[in-house]
Amino acid sequence: MDPLKQQTQQESRLHFLDYWRIIRIRKTVIIAVFMLVVITATLVTFILPEQFASTATLKIERDGADISELAGDSLRYNTFDPYFIQTEFEVIQSETILSSVVDVLDLNTKWGKKYNEGAKFKTQESIGLLKNRLNLRPRRNTALIDVQVYSENPNEAADLANAIADTYQLWRLEKGRRLGLGGVKALEDQLKIEDEKIAKAKEELDTIRIENKISDIDTAGTAPMMLSETEEYRRLSSSRFEKKLFYERQKEQYDKLSAIDLTALRDVLPGFQPDAELSSLVSDLNAADQRYTAMVNELGPSHPQMKSVKDLQELVNKKIDNRVSGILKGLETQVSTAKAELDGIDKAVEDARVIDQDKLTKTRPYFDKKRVLERLNDLRDLITRKKNIEEIDLKLPKSEQVVVIERATASIKAVRPNKTLNIILGVVIGLVVGVGLAFFIEYLDTSVKTIDDVERTLQSPVLGVIPQNVGLLIEEGAESPHAEAYRVLRTNLLFARKDDKLNTTAVVSAGAGEGKSTTVLNLATVFAQCGQRVVIVDSDLRRPTLHKLLRVTNNLGLTNYLLKQNTLDEVIQTTAIPTLDFLASGKLPSSSLGILSSSHMKDLIGELKARYDIVFFDSPPIMGVSDASILASEVDMTVQVIQYRRYPQPMNIRAKQLIEKVGGNLVGIVLNNINMSQDESYYYYSGYYHDYYAKNEDSEPVADGKANKPADEKSGGEIKQKY
Repeated sequence: MDPLKQQTQQESRLHFLDYWRIIRIRKTVIIAVFMLVVITATLVTFILPEQFASTATLKIERDGADISELAGDSLRYNTFDPYFIQTEFEVIQSETILSSVVDVLDLNTKWGKKYNEGAKFKTQESIGLLKNRLNLRPRRNTALIDVQVYSENPNEAADLANAIADTYQLWRLEKGRRLGLGGVKALEDQLKIEDEKIAKAKEELDTIRIENKISDIDTAGTAPMMLSETEEYRRLSSSRFEKKLFYERQKEQYDKLSAIDLTALRDVLPGFQPDAELSSLVSDLNAADQRYTAMVNELGPSHPQMKSVKDLQELVNKKIDNRVSGILKGLETQVSTAKAELDGIDKAVEDARVIDQDKLTKTRPYFDKKRVLERLNDLRDLITRKKNIEEIDLKLPKSEQVVVIERATASIKAVRPNKTLNIILGVVIGLVVGVGLAFFIEYLDTSVKTIDDVERTLQSPVLGVIPQNVGLLIEEGAESPHAEAYRVLRTNLLFARKDDKLNTTAVVSAGAGEGKSTTVLNLATVFAQCGQRVVIVDSDLRRPTLHKLLRVTNNLGLTNYLLKQNTLDEVIQTTAIPTLDFLASGKLPSSSLGILSSSHMKDLIGELKARYDIVFFDSPPIMGVSDASILASEVDMTVQVIQYRRYPQPMNIRAKQLIEKVGGNLVGIVLNNINMSQDESYYYYSGYYHDYYAKNEDSEPVADGKANKPADEKSGGEIKQKY
């Protein structure tokens, strides 16, 4: 696993107390922004001049149509139309209306003297100023519009509102009058045009009638006489129908009879064509047949009477055949005659159709022009009717399309600025902006703020929380109010190590100025006050500071020992606490920058482990030079100091990764420089314990201030024995 790879961070959710903590920490920003907004809003409110408002209320109705409808359709329904109301809303504040108001009230001169050092305003400038003071409010679902005007002078506000209402009312009245008169004039002009068209159409109609010699019997008719309507055509058509029917009937009878033989035809023919002669012959034949039948049984065939009867039969049969043939011939003649008559009538009908078609062709233009003339007359009548209706409508009294329901009056109370509302808004906006800015700054601040930030981002425990502005315990003594924070750190550090032999600790930080030197000195002081032998090694060879805090010399130190210029006993210095020793950094030659990675350094660490119970190494920032990484790899434990709200979290994460990369044993984090007054969540790390012990000392006083020393030594001894 790559130690440089950042571990997955757990999702964090802010509690209500976290929001309260941010507000407490950023209260300076919140208060500053709040006061700035409130003071600005208050000053602007009291600096702005007072303005008065006056309102005139108008009731508006839709105009009549440009040309009125017919008298039967003149009923109109007044319904609410939001588009009409919105249109008139825009008309009222248009240049047409406002320019008239400017002229009526002479605002160019008045406002020029008042706002332009006496120079007369242009009309457009006055209109712009008037628009800024005008506020139109249509009342919902009504035909009412409130015309509200603001001004520093209440009388001027009322005059402006009334002038706008009156000007709009007059404009609507003049508009309706202009529309009516314009409609009548347009109708009169159109009537003249239609009269000219009618006169021209009549002239053309007479010319066509004379040229084609048309006798227009039906003067009201507008179409020529059709073929089916002429007398001659109707007579011929009727006669043709009869002839055709007669011919078809004769033809059908003849065809049926001619298909029958003569013998059968004797019996059939009387039913189709009654004939007296044929009937008489048939009767004679029947009588002869009866005589022959009666005589054939009495007389022989050769009897003279029989021969006479037989000759009679033959004679009658011959006459019947001749008669039947004659009747058929007569029928054939009748069919031929009927066919000839039908052909003649067909020709007569065709001749009549040709004559009528020619007449129709000649009269069509005449009747077409006659229809055009009729349409022109109808249009002229319609225009005349509408003109008469408009003229009557103009003479009749009309209801006003715009009515001033309520005239504006001078107000006695200013409406602008609303001081109470403005101040309240300033307070609200100030709070919102201040809190929002505080949270925005907090969002941009990626530094360490809470213990949760440390444990979530670095995945390491927090060993101790050091308050802000701590002093040096070696000067303040064991009863310092800050000592308890370091005692907690000491206890957590002892519990964090897994073996009693792990007694060398390097204190590192990601960047400079995070308080690691003060932390290592006070932590070593707490260990020494508990009776343990402690040594502090200032390993920050480039910018050593511990010798300044302890007020000792830095002429001899770590570098002298590592360069074998002095022995260990010669470079170790004592402090005010008998059990606390100090090894300064010494002077670093420019040719020995890598001296901490030498074998002599490892020997020094081993010798110090044998001599002392606890060994602390103060190191340079781990992100700046490699010395801190070398120390972290050589000592038993490493403690990382992180200053509260100083460096971004990624920088501290990188420092931890560098320690792990070189094989260092990072046992925990020290969160330094906490502002306890701003963040109460850290109070129990120091203040609570200090107050607790202070109360116990007040309730059980001791005679000697050294009474606590055996207890500290016992406590330290027990801890040492435990580990």
